[in-house]
Amino acid sequence: MTRMTSRKGEGEPHGDQSPITRSDLIRASLNVGSLGLSFSWTYYKQMGIGFGLMIVGLLKKIYRGRPDDFAAALRRHVSFFNITMPVGPFVGGIVVAMEEQIARGELEPQAVQDVKTALMGPLSGIGDSIFLSTIRVVAAGIGISLCQQGSWFGPLAFLLIYNVPAWGLRVWGIQKGYEVGVGFLERAQRSGAMTKIVGALGIVGVMVLGAMCDSTVAVNLAVTIGAGDAATTLQQILDGIMPGMLGMAAFWIYYKALGRKMSPMVLILVTMVIGVIGSYLGILA
Repeated sequence: MTRMTSRKGEGEPHGDQSPITRSDLIRASLNVGSLGLSFSWTYYKQMGIGFGLMIVGLLKKIYRGRPDDFAAALRRHVSFFNITMPVGPFVGGIVVAMEEQIARGELEPQAVQDVKTALMGPLSGIGDSIFLSTIRVVAAGIGISLCQQGSWFGPLAFLLIYNVPAWGLRVWGIQKGYEVGVGFLERAQRSGAMTKIVGALGIVGVMVLGAMCDSTVAVNLAVTIGAGDAATTLQQILDGIMPGMLGMAAFWIYYKALGRKMSPMVLILVTMVIGVIGSYLGILA
């Protein structure tokens, strides 16, 4: 096993103080938590439990002999988390690097939560574009084409084309995240740039969230204004003001309702009732 060491200020500044080895990181990137980030998905925490399982072994090494600190760290990392799965270990590497700094009293615990939350949106936007919208589609196209030709290699081709890059990114990403997290974030904290980094990532995250709301939350009004060739729908007028306005409003309402501990099942049932009644009355398209 090799220790994760490097030159001061260029990678991880821990040197031999770090109990984390390269093999520890690789095992974490391929364990049940990492490979199954979505296996315990819930509306409340989404991938939070899987993320906690991914790094629990690393946290045990960092907080060995400090059960209360270990429990606090584990609670931090089974909270809400959602990201494109192959990118998750990269965030895990950054988190582990920051937890080492927290363990030495060099960083406030809230900082790791801020960075972790800020990274979810931007990295999910990149990860979804690469893996879900590109690699998966290409892999499916090649696999289906081979199957149509009667080749047994079709399903295997799909699995290889999609999973080889995904698994490679997991193994490389957690190591790179650890290196980046220890060196870059420490320098950013010393220079006062941490606040700017979190703010910038938050802005990008809000942009990605807004785009996702427009594409995934569909609210269309069927109310018509005017008659004949001059007729237009209220939906077209609202889209002319700001496309996706109603979807964003619906998302905000759901966000507030969940924040007040309203059951997701209740929200689903209310949505179904509103959709059926609105469609029957000709209000919703």
